[in-house]
Amino acid sequence: LLCSTPKVLIFLLNIIKKRERSPMNDVSAELLSLLELETLELNLFRGIGTGGETSTRIFGGHVIAQALAAAYCTVDDRMCHSLHAYFVRPGDPAMPVVYQVDRTRDGGSFTTRRIVAVQNGKQILTMSASFHIHEDGWHHQHEMPDVQGPEGLLERAELRAGVAHQLNEKHRDDFLRQRPIEVREIAPRDFFDPAPVGDVNHLWFRMPAAKGADMSMQHCLLAYASDLNLLGSSLRPHGLTWFNKDVMSASLDHAMWFHAPVQFENWYLYTMDSPFSGGARGFNRGSVYAQDGTLVASVAQEGLIRKYVPRN
Repeated sequence: LLCSTPKVLIFLLNIIKKRERSPMNDVSAELLSLLELETLELNLFRGIGTGGETSTRIFGGHVIAQALAAAYCTVDDRMCHSLHAYFVRPGDPAMPVVYQVDRTRDGGSFTTRRIVAVQNGKQILTMSASFHIHEDGWHHQHEMPDVQGPEGLLERAELRAGVAHQLNEKHRDDFLRQRPIEVREIAPRDFFDPAPVGDVNHLWFRMPAAKGADMSMQHCLLAYASDLNLLGSSLRPHGLTWFNKDVMSASLDHAMWFHAPVQFENWYLYTMDSPFSGGARGFNRGSVYAQDGTLVASVAQEGLIRKYVPRN
């Protein structure tokens, strides 16, 4: 269920408690609960702000996924094929997020929605999403890159645990906090002192707890995960990461196209690159492939990568 009434939320909370006692880890149950929105009024929904990838501000993929979930609450029997979002302000994880859905058009083949995410009376994200009936047509796709599979690669939690001692105690807990998406980078870089490398990079990701979720939830989960590591592609040629004190970074916009069904409990390859950076912005692209080589989604994002200048 992507949208629910307050009475249904009580039922959902009981489900979440059962999940937490099951083999599903707590953060996986938390992410699934984040995408179960409360219906406040017709076309008006509320989502939880806390949880997910970060504790200092709401993760961009978190707001995109909830906005898509809100749109799905107003659409019947059609799947999202594209979304285009702008990040307007940072989200506060201490507050819930209200999503206003405008039913722009219900056509014969396509449905269009505009979604605005609001906190404390101010917009933090605007998004348009389009939904399409199933149709057959001509097909082609780029081939999946020939890269190492996920087996044998270290999970990001293992990589972080190995270097956490380099952080002060204030930042260590957030660095090591459990996260809902399992990520295995093919060629991970040094977190704190990386050498300049090419912009092309690959990772495998999945969420075993997605098993059994319907297609709309699968889309929301992949939309959430699509914000992972993408902006970092534009930092790679400059020998930078999020942990460098001389760079300010933030996602500015995010676009996504769904090409094929998703079963996110399985491994997917996320291959990314950054064709351009300049003017304090970096442009990034991503392609998501199933293990059988099927291209299931494409992603594009521009982000702020500004040189940090301390204020006097």
